[in-house]
Amino acid sequence: MTSSSRFLLGRRSLIAGAASVGLAGTADAQSPQRGGTMVMIVQPEPATLAAYLSVAGNIAPVTTQIYEGLVTYDWSLKPAPKLAKSWEIAPDGLSITFHLQDGVTFHNGAKFTSADVQYAFMQVLKKVHPRAPVVLADLTAVDTPDPLTAVFRLSHPAPYLMMSLSGYDAPILCKSVFENVDPAANPTANKPIGTGPFKFGSWERGQYIRLDRNPNYWQNGLPYLDRIIARFIADSSTRSAALETGEAHYAAFSAVNYSDVARLKANPMLDTTSKGYEMFSGISEIELNEHRPPFDKREVRQAIAYAIDRKFIIDNIQYGFGKPATGPISSTFAASGLYTDDVLRFDVPDRIAIANKLLDDAGLKRGEGGMRFATTLEVNSFGQQWQRQAEYLKQALAVIGIDLTLRSEDTGAWLRRVYTNYDYGMSEPFFSNLSDPVIGVQRQYVTNQIRKGVDFVNNTFYSNPEVDTLFTAGAQEIDPAKRAEIYHKIQKILVTDSPVIWLTEIQYVTVFNRKLHDATTGPLGTYSAFERTWIEH
Repeated sequence: MTSSSRFLLGRRSLIAGAASVGLAGTADAQSPQRGGTMVMIVQPEPATLAAYLSVAGNIAPVTTQIYEGLVTYDWSLKPAPKLAKSWEIAPDGLSITFHLQDGVTFHNGAKFTSADVQYAFMQVLKKVHPRAPVVLADLTAVDTPDPLTAVFRLSHPAPYLMMSLSGYDAPILCKSVFENVDPAANPTANKPIGTGPFKFGSWERGQYIRLDRNPNYWQNGLPYLDRIIARFIADSSTRSAALETGEAHYAAFSAVNYSDVARLKANPMLDTTSKGYEMFSGISEIELNEHRPPFDKREVRQAIAYAIDRKFIIDNIQYGFGKPATGPISSTFAASGLYTDDVLRFDVPDRIAIANKLLDDAGLKRGEGGMRFATTLEVNSFGQQWQRQAEYLKQALAVIGIDLTLRSEDTGAWLRRVYTNYDYGMSEPFFSNLSDPVIGVQRQYVTNQIRKGVDFVNNTFYSNPEVDTLFTAGAQEIDPAKRAEIYHKIQKILVTDSPVIWLTEIQYVTVFNRKLHDATTGPLGTYSAFERTWIEH
């Protein structure tokens, strides 16, 4: 039996019915049609749906259908109304007044008010969200002068804050559900209750999560779909087969292997897009545990950076979807002036000779078999391309005498090992810069982000007081030219210190069925709700 057959036989009737919706007769593509089920591939299966506790990339495609934020973002990357219909920022930058939508209810029937905004930010997000100590550091209070007004009080101007208030960044939670309950132990963590266009239905572990249309959604007439099925398919060839047969309609964040994209794009039933990722700026990296010698030596970290051929990764593993990374900030920030490539460069002709000399100077002489030392690389669990990248890294580092053992685990085990137990030498995650360096970059390098048990923060133990000071200044600087100067200096220092090895800037690809419409409607892509998505039937 083929892997595709196993996939088809294991489906529930409701999922099988979804395929008939997606493959039925053609309709007027200009007029949204109601009804039907969208099947999206989410890879791998989330470990949790507690979006306020984890920012793992496979959580948000599900939870942003359920939880909403105060704002969303338009194609120009400007804030647009969501649960807040309008807002004013004080001239001194020390307060933001949000005017909330009226007539909004949570999925449990509770009315949405400013008290929910206050509780979500001050009692949950500020305390437990992985990015809160950076993004919400200057938020000191949320005042609620009336049920439809929430006033954010700030200790310093925070020009980045309005760029981190979507349902992905800061989900608004129901106060009555979370009050007097430890957020980490809340019984709704995996049965979430929000205000979004879809309600949590069920979770069949290892199979799918079902989301049902919210009939009381505050945006009249929306959503169009009856339900969404988030399907988990571990085998990469089966994921592609599901799209080719119409069993799945949508696969984002390169859930389809890059090697399959060209073939799928040639299928008249399918199409692809790289839109919907404008606010992510993903960078593939290697994290190094500086509490484990010899990674505590800068020469060793730099040697690893020199040994890796980034163009090889792009050409042979990412199939041209991406570009070499030069440091912690993506070149997508060039337009704002925050990016610079005037840093130590590792893509030089004599890079292998430089790497070997650095390791010799660090006292790591070659021993038996030509190896200098051995360590383990934790393989990213988010798809086959990461396994292929790990295999290349093993070969590339062997050239300079580093013996890598590759270790693959499920997502939960990988994250616990790397961010809680610190039981690793090297790891290959990808980090999103998101919409501002304060939101997506700072968390990985400042000292106060060494937070045991928190995913995707500073687990390399890098600590540089000068870098800490510069990041603080960059977060508060409102003059664009001065802010750019600060971040240029940060990049120069970090690249020289190399606490992380930056590999490639990732270009994500979404593959979708042509009968699915309006699934990518903004720069957050699949990290925003599908309330306007519809399917021809």
